[in-house]
Parts: sequence; C-alpha cells; structure tokens
Amino acid sequence: MDASVTTRTAAEAIARRLFEAGSRHAFGIPGGEVLALMDALEQSGIKITLVKHENCAGFMGEGAWHAGKGPAVLFATIGPGVANAANAIANAWQDRVPMIVLTGCVPSVEAHTYTHQVFDHVALLEPITKASFRVEPGTAAVVIDKAVAIATSGRPGPVVLDVPIDVQRESSAAWHSSAHTKQQAMVPSGPALEQARGWLAAAESPIVLAGVDVITQDGEAGVEAFCRRFNAPLIATYKAKGILPEDDPLALGGAGLSPICDAELLPLIKASDCVVLAGYDPIEMRIGWRDPFMPDQPVIDITAEPNTHYMHQAPLNFVGDVAASLEAIGDGIEPRATWPGGEPSAARARLKDKMQSSEAWGPAAIIDEARKACPRNTIATVDSGAHRIVLSQVWECYEARGLLQSTALCTMGCAVPLAIGRKLAEPDRPVIAFIGDAGLEMFLGELATARDLKLGIPIVVFIDEQLGLIELKQRGLQMPSVGVDFAATDFTAVAKAMGGHGVVTPDRDSLNAAITESFGRDTFTLISAPIGRRAYDGRI
Repeated sequence: MDASVTTRTAAEAIARRLFEAGSRHAFGIPGGEVLALMDALEQSGIKITLVKHENCAGFMGEGAWHAGKGPAVLFATIGPGVANAANAIANAWQDRVPMIVLTGCVPSVEAHTYTHQVFDHVALLEPITKASFRVEPGTAAVVIDKAVAIATSGRPGPVVLDVPIDVQRESSAAWHSSAHTKQQAMVPSGPALEQARGWLAAAESPIVLAGVDVITQDGEAGVEAFCRRFNAPLIATYKAKGILPEDDPLALGGAGLSPICDAELLPLIKASDCVVLAGYDPIEMRIGWRDPFMPDQPVIDITAEPNTHYMHQAPLNFVGDVAASLEAIGDGIEPRATWPGGEPSAARARLKDKMQSSEAWGPAAIIDEARKACPRNTIATVDSGAHRIVLSQVWECYEARGLLQSTALCTMGCAVPLAIGRKLAEPDRPVIAFIGDAGLEMFLGELATARDLKLGIPIVVFIDEQLGLIELKQRGLQMPSVGVDFAATDFTAVAKAMGGHGVVTPDRDSLNAAITESFGRDTFTLISAPIGRRAYDGRI
C-alpha cells in the first residue's frame, strides 16, 4: 500500500468531518458503546466535555454553536443515555439548531440475541430530527458528510448517527472524502419581485418582522441595513433579538409570548402598508400571532423554507437567502418618510412603561439592573418561565445571538448549560444566566460542571417558590393552585457545597455589586434574587 495513504477508523472519519465543519466541542456522558467515537473526537481537536445529564449536553452544544462555530455535537450512549438526550434533540429540531447526535449501539448480530438496554435509537428519535441514520459498514464518511449537509441546510436541525460498536472501529484507507458544498444565495426575480418592489416604493408605513432564519443564515447585517435605509421599525422574535441594537429607536424589542407586548405590536402590524417578514418563523410565537394580517394587506414573506405551518399566509412568498432578497427588493427604491403619525415611537415608549423596568424591586428591576451591571457585549441566557417573558422585552441586546433561550420548545433548566457552552466557545466574552428557582433545581448538577471548568458565570435566580407562569394560568382559568408551589432552597449553601460562590441580593445595589464581582471569579456565582409569589401579575 502507498505509504502516503492514511488508514482511518470510521470513528476517525466522522470526527475529522466534524472538525472540518467547524465543531470544536462535544458534550455528553461516556458509555462503553461510544468510547471509540469520543476518543476520535478528542484526537481530532474536538474537546470532550463531561456533563451531568445528556439533556444539558445538548444545550451546551447549542451555546457553543451560537459563538459562530460548527454544528453542535452531542454524544450519548446506548439506552438511557439516548433517552435522556431526547428533549435536547427535540429542542434543536424546533429551535433550528444544527446538531450532530452521535449514539452508540450493539452490533446488528448482537441486537438479535441480546436485549439489555437495547431499543431502536433511530426509531425513537426519527420524529424529532431532520434525519436519523444507522451507520452501516463502509458508509461512515459519506453518512457524516450527508449529516452535516442536512443539519446545516435550509432550516437547521439535529441529525442522528447511530453507530454500532464494530462499525466505529472499522478501518479503511478509502473513505469517501468529498465534502458538501454550501449552496449559493438565491434571490427573487420576475413579476413577484417587481410587485414587492412596487409595494415597498409606495409604502409610507413599512414594518419588518424578523425571525430565526436571519440568525441561521447570518443575515443580520442585511436586515439592519434594510431597516435603516427605509426607516422601517423592527419587531424581532425572541431568537432574533439584537439583529438591530435595541437602544436604536427603530427597535421595538422581542415578541412571542407576552399579551401585554402583543397589544402594542400587533396593531402596528395591522396598520402597516407594507409588512416585510424577514426570515420570520412563527414556531416561536403564541396563538395570538396566528393570522395577524389584514385582508389584502401587502405582506412580503421571505423564508428559508416554504410555508407549510399555516400560522399565516402571505400574498407574496420568497424562499431563499433573506439578506440577499431584501437587497434585491430594495435595490434602487427611493426611501420615503415613514410612519408620519409616529406610531412606532409611541408604542415603544408605552412598552417600556408597561414592563415596569424603573420599579424599585421586582422581576423587571432585576433584569434592568443586571443589564446596567453587565458590559455591553455580554451574552445572556434564560430558561423558560414567567421571568423569561419579562426578560425577553426588558433585557436589551446589542447584537444578534445576544440572548440565548429555548423559544420554540420552551424548556426549563436550559439557561445554565447554554451559558456554559457559550462561555467555553468564547472564554473572553462575559456571559450571564437567568433562571427560575424551579428550573435551577431541575439540573443542579451542572453547577459542578461550571465549577470543574472554572467558568466565572453569574447565575441570577428569580426566587418566587412557585411555577409562576402556571399559577397565573390557573388563576386565569379560575382553578385552584395545585402542584405549583414548593418550599425554599438555600441556594447560597448549595453554591458553597458545590464549589461556587453564593449571595442573596434583595435590592438593586446588592445585585449590581454581586454581578460585577462575579465576573472576576474562576467559578460560578449563584445570585438569589427574592421576588415573592405572584410577582408577575400584570407584567406578561
């Protein structure tokens, strides 16, 4: 054999392709069925991080991906490891996160005669992935190339590779070596383009509603340029916050789950004479955003994939690159004076007042003071709950991907692992996590992960000793409070026991000081912020 020809195992071929795709971190828990894959990943330059739960591994992978790296990488061993990972995989599917899920299984011959921990991983995960493959002998390199292409194309999502132990160790010098070539941007053309240009040229009250497709296409600069050129106010979904810096007068903040915000933003949509949907994916939105447009209203819908969700329909639909499409639609169009009645500015002012960010203490005060304590380039993460709805409006983002959360699946407990993954991928960037007390208790073990990695992350815990959002819904339905209240946990003692720092902050000054000091530590800081029960009444 030619000495220049390199012989690799299937596991090494998979790891090499992931490194070429830009992945630098993999998260999971070892098991005998994934050891060869783990070793190959580490040897290829992809850092293995041990977590305490596979669900958190998926969110750490997402956090790393948001730093601009390659696809998230989650590894899980046979049986319970795969089952534990299912929520994070479903989250990647709904939240449009490119993720490669590497699972191990017994060889086919054993699967017919051995049942301990054995079930069909592919069948379990197929409904919540873009694709799921069992890697057969001789196919590892082509399947991982296909997996990267599927995971990162169109609307991104998770792809599973279930690799039998014997296949992982299969050795060859003739692996498939060609890599998927990224497709070039597609832009509108023909009569539909001219109609869109005509609507924009005639518009006196244009508005842009931007969503997650902009983020996955890295198209934020194009959307910002379009909004500035046509003086069009921007409503962003939660994932799209920061596409336009939110201290800009054109930025109307995030929309998705708050009826209070919807009461200000939906009338602006209906009043617009040219609505531009820039990568808007309504999977993030509550039911109030179903069919939000007026009959015969000029609406231009630009998306990464055709509209099959039917949350709305638009008279003009373009599928392709969002930023390039906006450039084509606006090319040569003379901007007009917009919104002569000043409605967006008035709505922006009312929103700020309704969010109560100037209060002395409470959920909005905590978020407002935390924003003041953090450098402008801080990345924030938040898990699901009533606090997330308030935070998604009050916390200002000044760049895309400045706030990470589970917006489509709405998973509790995700804030800490998202922060860990983001901080690992970009150590010099300040990162802060916001979480409810119930969400923190779901995955306390990941505090040890932050400790072991020596990550100076402040973690702000909203202490209300109840599932506030669910309790609010129970009262709204005139139901008794059942299964939502719980006793207090001494998180300061927990932090100390787990090798971190803990503090209780009952006011703005102490909160500001605690956050400022936490950035200088080489371990996490758990900041308990008591707000009392029913703290979200009238706020969301």
